[in-house]
Amino acid sequence: MAQLSIPLIEVSGDPLERGRAYGEAARDRIAMAIDFYAEAFVRSAQLPWSQVTARALGWVPLIEDYLPGILEEVRGIAEGSGRTFGEILALNGRGELSYANPFADDEPGECTSFALMPDGTGDGHVYCGQNWDWRNQVRDTLVLLRVEQEGKPTILMQVEAGQVGRHGVNSAGLALNANGLGARFSQGIGVPGTFIRRRVLEQWDMHGALRAVFRVRQAFSTNLVLTHRDGFAIDVETTPGRHGWLYPSDGVLVHANHFESFIPTQVADDYRPNSLDTLYRGYRARQGLMRCRHLTVPAEVRAQVRSAMSDHFSAPNSVCTHPDPDDHPLDAYLTVASSLVDLTTGEYRIAVGPPCENDYELVPHNIYDGPTARPRTSRTDALIRT
Repeated sequence: MAQLSIPLIEVSGDPLERGRAYGEAARDRIAMAIDFYAEAFVRSAQLPWSQVTARALGWVPLIEDYLPGILEEVRGIAEGSGRTFGEILALNGRGELSYANPFADDEPGECTSFALMPDGTGDGHVYCGQNWDWRNQVRDTLVLLRVEQEGKPTILMQVEAGQVGRHGVNSAGLALNANGLGARFSQGIGVPGTFIRRRVLEQWDMHGALRAVFRVRQAFSTNLVLTHRDGFAIDVETTPGRHGWLYPSDGVLVHANHFESFIPTQVADDYRPNSLDTLYRGYRARQGLMRCRHLTVPAEVRAQVRSAMSDHFSAPNSVCTHPDPDDHPLDAYLTVASSLVDLTTGEYRIAVGPPCENDYELVPHNIYDGPTARPRTSRTDALIRT
């Protein structure tokens, strides 16, 4: 199999061991990520990187309470990459730190996510994925991270180097895709979304994933698409207050960057999507993906997904996003990666960069190369024995 266009980093062992191995393998890309965000924060918020990393330390007790042990992995990443703990923590909270205002003014959208159920595909498979739209400079900091943990599903996800969670899938057949919602209101400091996403991907079933989403104090709004190999998907529009949710229609679920299930009361009086292209991206992607119901061969379904996610209506601000020449270079958006996961067969594919220009490459690990069910020594079994 040809080498992937994106580094694949595989880690195992205890949290500190995993982190050190990850940090060493991604050292150069972590350095690039830090250089980019340090410059971006100074330009947009007049906030030096030293202050950003100092503020990030305020999350420590919240994170440790929500996801015990994960900060040891963060410390390991710092040790392995030769950076400070605060710098790696800041990389894992770059979205939340934007409330210090680095990217607050007229922030564009971020991603188009989807799920396809068996009744939405002619081959009867379950698929999910997304176009990940983010800053152009971030493209060369991306890595695929495969995490083996004792007593938990094996995770395969795409992240910015140094991050411990973003979007991906686990060996129990649970997938997570995510996109921003833009509405900026807060109810105080909360757990950064990176750690929420990691906890979701550590779950054995949909109930655990939803519990990870609903039982947390978060800092800002984001959209999560949860898909399970057994043919279930739900979209959860999360905020620091209440959440809303949506289900597939005709076997297709698509979400861009605006509220669809409800509008939070905190922004209801003057709500407008931060990114106007969200108002057509979701619709355009859905129309393209609905054609998958007529295709009975998986290769044809994959080709149609690529076509849908390569849509250029109203380009460059389209489903397949390209830099807008009117934007500052540090603000230029690009589809930095596009993913397509077949949860039925366990095949994970990724296109690095816009899918119109880059093929979906098959990752050399089947997602089910890992534990697929909760260990028998679980708390549930212990209760049954007693």
